[in-house]
Amino acid sequence: MEKEVTIYDIAKRLNYSPATVSRALNDHPAIKINTKDIITSMAREMGYRSNTFASNLRRQRTNTIGVIVPRLNSNFVSCVLAGMEKVANEAGYNLIITQSLESVTKEKANAQTMFNSRVDGLLVSVAYDTEDIEHFSSFINKGIPLLFFDRVIATDQSTSIVIDNAKAGYEATVHLLKLGRQRIMHVTGNLKRNVYADRLKGYRQALEDYNLPFDERLVLVTDLSQEVGVQVAKQICKMQERPDGLFITNDLCAVSCMTTLKQAGLSIPDDIAIVGFNDDPVSQVIEPALTTIHYPGREMGEVAAKSLINHLNGLMDIQATNTIILRSELIVRGSSQKQPK
Repeated sequence: MEKEVTIYDIAKRLNYSPATVSRALNDHPAIKINTKDIITSMAREMGYRSNTFASNLRRQRTNTIGVIVPRLNSNFVSCVLAGMEKVANEAGYNLIITQSLESVTKEKANAQTMFNSRVDGLLVSVAYDTEDIEHFSSFINKGIPLLFFDRVIATDQSTSIVIDNAKAGYEATVHLLKLGRQRIMHVTGNLKRNVYADRLKGYRQALEDYNLPFDERLVLVTDLSQEVGVQVAKQICKMQERPDGLFITNDLCAVSCMTTLKQAGLSIPDDIAIVGFNDDPVSQVIEPALTTIHYPGREMGEVAAKSLINHLNGLMDIQATNTIILRSELIVRGSSQKQPK
């Protein structure tokens, strides 16, 4: 293996002191421009690579931020990561991104990897089966900032960035109720997670405000996959008393369900009005277009990264607040309203 070129090798070749070479390569103002040019040119010629990792360790900084997400294959997560990447790049930070694959065991391994990699801070959206934040205690004990986003676990030891999921669930259900729908099915995810538990709270509150009984048989807890959308549609078709409204807390699952219902001969929104969640691009590809809740993923990523970096740079204290709430919005489209002819 070829030996790594060091500043001492460059110094020997040019007959400069190692200190002069180091300063020149770090663009120190005390070194003349001509000398910098000579040294950087020789460094390139010799194949020198700056050891940023070692340099950062000396400064007790790695300029890296760890990110743990449940899965990478979703439009929402892609938008969040795009927002984080933008802010991080502008601030001179890099991201280390891992996915838990909805497993707390994998999430624990990811957290340990991040800790061993000496990330300056950690951004986390927890897996389906995560019960507590014990596996993040090493970050808390070391004073490494920890920030949860989207799927969060409420704790005084960290900050969370969310939307008001209960309010969004309420607005989605009320929209269907105002259309005169009386039997609304709710398809949601694992209720251990705040996002799904809170959307269910909003759904139940809307029914209560409109004096309609809550029927557990109309609440389906699923993994919100495309396959689940097909299964839900088939289940609806077999029901003696079908729902006339459907609130599904994931657009991909909702679109899959819509497609299967249409294939079975049901008219949307006449037979059943449908509301999704997230405002993924797929919501506008289906016909009719899907009414949904706009979830500001990119903004969430930007706010999360900016809050963490500002904390690291001493510009704000993220521990001063427990929760940052972003605004969501109901986007009404053809799946819940008749289109003019």
